[in-house]
Amino acid sequence: MPFGVDEAGKGPALGSMFAAAVHLEEPAVLPDGIADSKRLSPSRRDALAETIREDDRISVGVAEVPPERIDDPETDMNSLTVRAHAAAIEDALADVAADDRIAGLCDACDTDADRFARRVADACGPFEGEGTLEVDARHGADDDSPLVGAASIVAKVERDAHVAAIADEYGDVGSGYPGDSTTREFLSDYVAEHGELPPFARSSWSTCEELLAEARQTDLGQF
Repeated sequence: MPFGVDEAGKGPALGSMFAAAVHLEEPAVLPDGIADSKRLSPSRRDALAETIREDDRISVGVAEVPPERIDDPETDMNSLTVRAHAAAIEDALADVAADDRIAGLCDACDTDADRFARRVADACGPFEGEGTLEVDARHGADDDSPLVGAASIVAKVERDAHVAAIADEYGDVGSGYPGDSTTREFLSDYVAEHGELPPFARSSWSTCEELLAEARQTDLGQF
């Protein structure tokens, strides 16, 4: 009974990161057109994610890592990504007996793929029996594995919906990535108006730190 896992939103300066796991007995039931989410249009991702979620033969698990956890100085992004992958796996396998043998593949979010796989397996609490949960990890797995590709689609759609909800309340925030000019302009305008970062910003990210420091320096220069 295989599963695939991937994440979306590891690098943005705004909003949460999401991990998704997709589990099923026969990968052939996945809809046609599965690919790495980055290679698909938003409308195609939405349609595929809906099809995946509506199929009773497919179990989907999702984990969210909010900005306040990302900013916690007691942790780091690699550890948070490990725990997010593990939480998504646990969610997807909630109805699977802990003594069943289950194997899955993660898109490796560490330079050492084997280390990442070991850490994810160790973090999956409900599957403590020896040999019951086998986790592999490979770089580029979202391209090579339809299951991981399916997980990447679900994670990306969750992340996009999250950003859309923020935009509904605060206006256009762009993609949330530091290189996005819309995101940087939103952050700069927000800090200039409010004197602080928005509540969904990753305040420990250098982009956010620099914009906040610039705004404070500007305020000091007015005296």
